[in-house]
Amino acid sequence: MIVRTIVALALAALAASACTTASAAQLPTHIAIRIHYSHFDQTKIDVPMGVPVTFTLVNDDPIDHEWLIGDEAFHARHRAGTEAVHGDRPNEISLPPFSIKTTTLTFDRPGPLTFICHFPQHEAYGMVGVVMVKPG
Repeated sequence: MIVRTIVALALAALAASACTTASAAQLPTHIAIRIHYSHFDQTKIDVPMGVPVTFTLVNDDPIDHEWLIGDEAFHARHRAGTEAVHGDRPNEISLPPFSIKTTTLTFDRPGPLTFICHFPQHEAYGMVGVVMVKPG
């Protein structure tokens, strides 16, 4: 009877651990995002805080796109901005047609950050996603 109780408790603990959310240590550190028909194929991504995360961005479209990630103030500046192409900033990636680019970011604060293509009408069309930074 005691053995059965111990086994039942062990199985219950195992089942409970399987139902918990992923810890930051289990989150991916390499993310591939494909752009096809002016949409990101991933729009909700969890990443760990304080760990370098590499994003591989693949533009399968015959038109330019961009991948800009930041908070609301960052995006407010870019909606009114005039940069046609972004330089060497790891959170501002210009993607010519049929191109692949890689960038690596380390997020220092938990919480959501939005990634958007700010080309005319692309945000309204749905080129928006969220990276949720999870503390370790």
